[in-house]
Amino acid sequence: MAALTLDELIAEGVQGKHVLVRSDLNVPLDGSGASKQVTDDGRIRASLPVLQKLCDAGARVIVMAHLGRPKGEPDPQYSLKPAADRLAELASFKVELAADTVGESARAKAAELSEGNVLVLENVRFDARETSKDDAERGAMADELAALTTQDGASGAYVDDAFGAVHRKHASVFDIAKRLPAYQGDLVRTELDVLDKLTKDPDRPYVVVLGGSKVSDKLAVIDNMMAQADYLLIGGGMVFTFLAAQGHNVGSSLLEEDQLDTVKGYLDAAAGSNCEFVLPTDIEVASGFAADAEHATVAAESIEQSDFGSSGIGLDIGPASAEAFAGYIKSARTVFWNGPMGVFEFDAFAGGTKTVAQALTETQGFTVVGGGDSAAAVRSLGFEDSQFGHISTGGGASLEYLEGKELPGLTALES
Repeated sequence: MAALTLDELIAEGVQGKHVLVRSDLNVPLDGSGASKQVTDDGRIRASLPVLQKLCDAGARVIVMAHLGRPKGEPDPQYSLKPAADRLAELASFKVELAADTVGESARAKAAELSEGNVLVLENVRFDARETSKDDAERGAMADELAALTTQDGASGAYVDDAFGAVHRKHASVFDIAKRLPAYQGDLVRTELDVLDKLTKDPDRPYVVVLGGSKVSDKLAVIDNMMAQADYLLIGGGMVFTFLAAQGHNVGSSLLEEDQLDTVKGYLDAAAGSNCEFVLPTDIEVASGFAADAEHATVAAESIEQSDFGSSGIGLDIGPASAEAFAGYIKSARTVFWNGPMGVFEFDAFAGGTKTVAQALTETQGFTVVGGGDSAAAVRSLGFEDSQFGHISTGGGASLEYLEGKELPGLTALES
């Protein structure tokens, strides 16, 4: 059964109704204590349209969200207060933060919530039941969340607008959808539409650019994309396992030796397929992992022949490789990019990531930037979201979808 949509909920009427919305406010923070600030508000901005729609329709909106990985109990460093404060700055509606998730503060503020305003519950992962493997424990928390919507005697509703959490069988994602009429938020629907474009007869040439630190994080994606893409461009820390699989020494660069046989298998399989792996031909090698480390551009097969010898560490793809990658991207009709090409947080090693991002803005094809690190990278490097076809908020959930996995949060909306 197809999931019901937000527009269908609004057409049914939400005036005065409490609506629980699972949003994605899991944003990066900087600072400590009361001075903590949101460093990338992309997910908050992406959450705004659905909240605005509901507020404009007169709903009393209760937002559920998580931040980080607290250990099932309140932890000030993972409070949603900075995210809620930023949401309040961006929004035209009033935003309040409850001091707890389903406790006295949440119940009182939910009961007092006015039409057209938003209450953000404190981090749902402050309650150990949120992530419990026990169905009954998660169900008990979902019951308490649902009760926040029925204090005035009216029937509440649930909207899932957090694609980044749909791969989790959590109380605020999966179990709550069994207890209230459940609807698909616009952000989730858009993400699904984009992912379908990437997996169901994409326009070709189809280029997939993969980076990030570990190849082990992308194994299933590589498996699936080898059958989908025309070219797989490999950068980031994961490239050194590919180079080592080809027999090259990689110095002190990040290397997953336990994945060498798997990567060799990928390279062998690609040789007889329609998908071509494209690896860097040059690498930015540094004397150490530091922003001010000495560095030099060397051939990908000669990392240990650099001035730094076996202690040299690769921190970015080289300029020739970046330009070659850009060429593939500019000639593509579909591009999916997940993972930076190097340690973009250090200016000296941001060149590869910046060149790839620039190429995505210049191609005539459909472009998707996937993954929190990639999204943070393009924004920190001065690019606007509007320069890309789509910036995903899906993170690991989008990768699991591309791997072909069933996602609990989506199945819950369809049942």
